[in-house]
Amino acid sequence: MAALKKALPHLIVLILFVLASLIYFSPVLQGDTSFQSDIAQFNGIAKQQRDFKAATGEETYWTNGAFGGMPTYQIGARYPNHLIKKLDLTLRFLPRPADYLFLYLLSMYVLLLVMKIDYKLAFLGALAFGFSTYLIIILGVGHNLKAHAIAYMPLVLAGIILTFRRKYLWGFALTAVAMGLELVANHFQMTYYLLILVVVLGIAYLIDAILKKQLQHFTKSVLILCGAVLLAIGFNSANILATAEYAPYSMRGKSELTIKPDGTPKEVTNGLSYDYITEYSYGKLESFNLLVPRFMGGGSGEPLPEESELIETLRGLPISPEDANNILRQVPLPMYWGQQPIIEAPAYVGAIVVFLALLGFFLIKGRLRWWLLGGIILSLLLSWGKNFAFLTEFFVDYVPLYNKFRAVSSMQVIIELLLPIAAVIGLHHLFNDFNSKESRKKALMLSGGIVSGLLLIFYLFGSSLFDFEAPYDADVAAALGEIGPLLIEGIQADRISVFKEDSLRSLGLVVASFAVLFALIRQIIKEPVAVGILAVLLVFDLVGIDKRYVNEDDFVDSRVMEQPYQANGADLQIQKDTDGFFRVYDMTSAAFTSGRASFFHNALGGYSAVKMGRINDINDFYLLRGQPNMNIINMFNVRYLIRFGDNGGPFAQRNPGANGNAWFVSDYEMVSSADEEIQALAVVHSNFAEQLNGKRFTVDSTATISLKEFAPNRMVYTSNSSKEGLVVFSEMYYKPGWKLTVDGQDADYFRANYTLRAKVFPAGPHEIVFSFEPAVVQRGSLLSLVSAAVFILILLGFGYMNYRKSDREAA
Repeated sequence: MAALKKALPHLIVLILFVLASLIYFSPVLQGDTSFQSDIAQFNGIAKQQRDFKAATGEETYWTNGAFGGMPTYQIGARYPNHLIKKLDLTLRFLPRPADYLFLYLLSMYVLLLVMKIDYKLAFLGALAFGFSTYLIIILGVGHNLKAHAIAYMPLVLAGIILTFRRKYLWGFALTAVAMGLELVANHFQMTYYLLILVVVLGIAYLIDAILKKQLQHFTKSVLILCGAVLLAIGFNSANILATAEYAPYSMRGKSELTIKPDGTPKEVTNGLSYDYITEYSYGKLESFNLLVPRFMGGGSGEPLPEESELIETLRGLPISPEDANNILRQVPLPMYWGQQPIIEAPAYVGAIVVFLALLGFFLIKGRLRWWLLGGIILSLLLSWGKNFAFLTEFFVDYVPLYNKFRAVSSMQVIIELLLPIAAVIGLHHLFNDFNSKESRKKALMLSGGIVSGLLLIFYLFGSSLFDFEAPYDADVAAALGEIGPLLIEGIQADRISVFKEDSLRSLGLVVASFAVLFALIRQIIKEPVAVGILAVLLVFDLVGIDKRYVNEDDFVDSRVMEQPYQANGADLQIQKDTDGFFRVYDMTSAAFTSGRASFFHNALGGYSAVKMGRINDINDFYLLRGQPNMNIINMFNVRYLIRFGDNGGPFAQRNPGANGNAWFVSDYEMVSSADEEIQALAVVHSNFAEQLNGKRFTVDSTATISLKEFAPNRMVYTSNSSKEGLVVFSEMYYKPGWKLTVDGQDADYFRANYTLRAKVFPAGPHEIVFSFEPAVVQRGSLLSLVSAAVFILILLGFGYMNYRKSDREAA
């Protein structure tokens, strides 16, 4: 009975979390789902593997639906013995995206409980984290993997902190499970950022251990945590090993090219280019979005204010209403005036949270304070990217793996994680006697004065302090002629308007929160009342901003996401062609950033940030600019190009020059560099010279080769030639996993034309079978099972030892 009474508050909190998640995303209760643009694209390239699974019951680890073929490791592959995935699915029992919001809340709640925070304050902190605007926005646009990984971050930290608190068994178990769940999310960039934060935490604990002469305990804790992380990796072995095997072949791996498409020298890197990594860099001034939501005007698609000065300016011009509407639709006059190419919404963490976090930094002492401050400052500086080039260049050049990830602005997720922790611990210190009453009152006055004073300055003098000029305002003004400067003045007035409106809003919320805490200090109200009022203010603050960007209007019938694209006339025309296997190139959209064609066809194009590196190079050199190079189109067996017709609608143009599934060739050139490979194309790299052995070939005019069976993971050809011949296949070369047999015997093959497969066949008839059988999946799945067994045995062993110990003590 006592145990139930102790657990009851936590059960109530969990029920409240479920209700909060379902209420915010209430349309899911009617079977609707959020229209997530990224997920719509993802569903396009994932459709073939899903259809294959539905039809055969088997998992394919290769898809021909995108980019001429690629592994499915990063597009939803499922692995045998992935038991930790089953636990993850159990925790995500709510409809999407409510499931991820529930995970945010649950994970932060557990962390704060582990940090010995009262459950009421832990509940408050969970709300602050879960409803942080950035975390809601990524659910709105479909960054589900990112949300998934962020959701488990607090749980991993909870396991680490438990271990350092000498709760070795529980810390080990929670770290292993939480880290295993973190890796299930399969967003290595977020996990990498978590690792950076853990390093900062470890440094704080190390310094503290040195000062307190507790290095033995520190070393023991680190070893236990390392063991837990190794098991977590083991739980996810198949995916991690498969991803590690694929990474060098992906666009995230090292490129062998030393030239750009225009022939100029290119910097050779082991990862992404510096410009690509820092394309999305947070502006220094833009970081005030954490405190004032529309400090920089809001998101890229931010609507104009109700009383828009720009609209009034347009109405006053001697132009027709139709021309005015055309200007609004066609001319780039965004409310957002920051430096990033595009943002969905500001990364608002909450004025109340910032105020309470500052209060916390005045009250918190020791390693916790320095860990929180260190993590926040480092993540802020790194999120500035090219705007803080010294630190960014150092990390790109010298910190392992940092150059594998783009959009460094995402580093601010660490701030979104740490500020709510600092805020709640600040309240915890304010409510208790860790500090004198005078010091608590002073901290409250200082933090309230600093934040409210800053907001007051923004409101009163912001229009003079900042120029509210977007990077392209001057160009737009020049392009519009005489009316240009007037329109720019109008949009800048609108930016000032929302800036002042939100500054005043944040000021009001900070003052209200300050008043609540001041009343508590003066013993006018009790702690539960103060927490209740703060919870209401916090939800009003965050949900009010969240709803501007993710609301009921973003939901659609779930069938829309299952079928995000509707077949047009071109698609229907192509689908009538059932004669064998071929590809389609869609020229009505940016083919290499769209999953639409993949939803209906085997596409030369698709949507993935981890597409194969060599197909990405082909796109850069031959497809991206202007009309596609038809030699490329032909060698990838593109039978149809989708173009816009004279009437503006799409139509399918048959390509008579497509090379087919495979073809005999008589001539080739041997080259010794990737640069020569991609420039000449009809070539073989000298790395494969042994397989050709200097032979030259003549094509038998009666020779035939045809594709008889095709599936994503298996392709069967028959060939016949009176002469030995060199055959090129219109399939992506990816040696790990793709096995070749000729007449039932294992055989080798090599790369040709920079991206394709080739093989020399002796004279006569042959059956040629390419099958994708990645041994890495088999090894990884076995290791996952072994890791789970080892974890269970360790827990049973510790349990038995504790039982024997308690039995001896009782005797």
